[in-house]
Amino acid sequence: KPGTTSQSLDNCTLIFSNTSVSSTSRCDSSKQCDGNKPCSVKGLCTVTGPTVIDFRGQMNSVSDRCEYTLLQDQSTGFSLKANFMERRRRDVSFVDSVTLDFSQGDDIQLLQGHRVLVSSPVILSGSVQTFNGVGLSKDQTGVTANISLNGSPVSLFFDGTTAQVYMDVPVSYTFTGLCADSSSSLSSRLSSDSSCQQQYVDPADNTINITSVIEKCNTLKSAPFSSCNIHVDPESYIIACTETLCKYPAVDGLRCQFLEAYAKACQNITHLFFSTDHPEPICQDKCSDHEFCGDIHGNTDCRCRAIYASEYTEQNRLGGPTVCKDNTASLTLVGCLLKENGIDYTHLHLSDKNCTGVMDPESHMLKFNFSSDSCGTEIMTKNSQVIFTNAVVTRNSSSDLISRQDKVFIEFSCSHPTPELQNGAFKIIDNSVEVFLQSGEWHYSLTMKAYSDAAQTQLLGSNSDVRLNQKIWIVLETNGLDEEVVSVVTDFCWATSGNSPSSSPRYDLIIDGCANAADRTVHVMGNGQGTSNSFSFNMFEFSGKEPSEVYLHCQLQLCVKKNNSCEPGCSGPSRRRRSLRYRRGAPALISMVWTP
Repeated sequence: KPGTTSQSLDNCTLIFSNTSVSSTSRCDSSKQCDGNKPCSVKGLCTVTGPTVIDFRGQMNSVSDRCEYTLLQDQSTGFSLKANFMERRRRDVSFVDSVTLDFSQGDDIQLLQGHRVLVSSPVILSGSVQTFNGVGLSKDQTGVTANISLNGSPVSLFFDGTTAQVYMDVPVSYTFTGLCADSSSSLSSRLSSDSSCQQQYVDPADNTINITSVIEKCNTLKSAPFSSCNIHVDPESYIIACTETLCKYPAVDGLRCQFLEAYAKACQNITHLFFSTDHPEPICQDKCSDHEFCGDIHGNTDCRCRAIYASEYTEQNRLGGPTVCKDNTASLTLVGCLLKENGIDYTHLHLSDKNCTGVMDPESHMLKFNFSSDSCGTEIMTKNSQVIFTNAVVTRNSSSDLISRQDKVFIEFSCSHPTPELQNGAFKIIDNSVEVFLQSGEWHYSLTMKAYSDAAQTQLLGSNSDVRLNQKIWIVLETNGLDEEVVSVVTDFCWATSGNSPSSSPRYDLIIDGCANAADRTVHVMGNGQGTSNSFSFNMFEFSGKEPSEVYLHCQLQLCVKKNNSCEPGCSGPSRRRRSLRYRRGAPALISMVWTP
């Protein structure tokens, strides 16, 4: 109609006068038309690991551990900031938190573990809650924040490793930050403390298979992701994936991080949905500032950040130094270092077993205190000095058949000349555990293998390092059997301190095809379902055995599937054995040995 504006199918804006089309304007392929409004930009900014892929599709990496502006709107005073921190390596940083900074009202922080702060912690669910004009919601994949800037929508998603900003705003909208130009790191850096800019060079990780990394990252060009390639160029994501994983190990959920980032980008731009079904690791306890959530011996827990840990590990220490003051001494141990070394702090005490450490719930630091005449302190005179010595040791219970804890001995002391106290050093004796695998040839081509991960990709070899209380996975596999006809059933698995299956002491892991109910670390998978099965348990040693050797023995049988249930009935207290209708010779017996 005369005097109106209309949008045509070819993305043109047509303005009609009384008699004809008076003017036209066309939006290019990167923009879209919105009636009589200016052309608008479809913008997607992805920050994953150290890499920033800006709205133009250009990428750069953050090489330090500072806070940066991702997006700033001068007209409203709004800023979106990202803080980068290191994890296992000092020379690779990751986006660690995101802050929505408003000129008025409380800031909103999106933190690790899907946690949100709006001056205080906020509990979110799937339904949208509004804070300071921002709609916040959370699901198992991460936290989403939706805001409006000058009437234009902005959506932010953060899962702890990847932040994505999706915008649909007019081209006249001006903003700055790394999302506008990923090469603007110098002008976008906010941190005034120069220490965050310090550069580190860690040794190369020789466990990384470069060929495998390249193949993995190029998956983004293959189905099902290829259906999105014409909408979202995968090249920047592939480069980001390759550059990071060729330097940093694919652990703590990082293996799927870049695939998930691209999948989320496709969902935002095209509404195509790819399910990776791989949520980021979430720690039950809130990690402190010097920690991050990752894998520790098969369990998700708070690990030490590399720079913080190096202050102790470079000197082979777990904490300290000793603090001597007013006839008292204290020693502080780092909780995350204890966990990474397989040490349960609840098993530690001073020379007097009644003197235990106190764990700080916020910093996760374990503190021991003693005075000159308490907690089993030993007093001696040396070179005219009076020395007060104590030690942090592992709880030793002669009633325990097995132990999953390393022996710990950390000695620390305070000397007392006249009249001041002197600081003393402490030393660490670490009873590490090595793994040696021995397997023989058995009927049915039976093999037994040990792995350090649930996906059974990290095979434990003769030089592998296994710590006490580390979760390991044992796979029992046969070759040459028809799994449509026959199943392999693991009847019993037990450990002994001698190489004979009948030696004592004996500790049972699997009994009648089921996990030992007295050991909650044992889990049996796939027993009786096919020609292979597996189980997992936390590593241990026999108490009071020097040297300590743990021999693992498993007894297996064959079961005909036809008209027979081969799976052991393990639910409930009244477990019933299945009947085995087919056996080939005597039950197969296979063994493996661990030697510290």
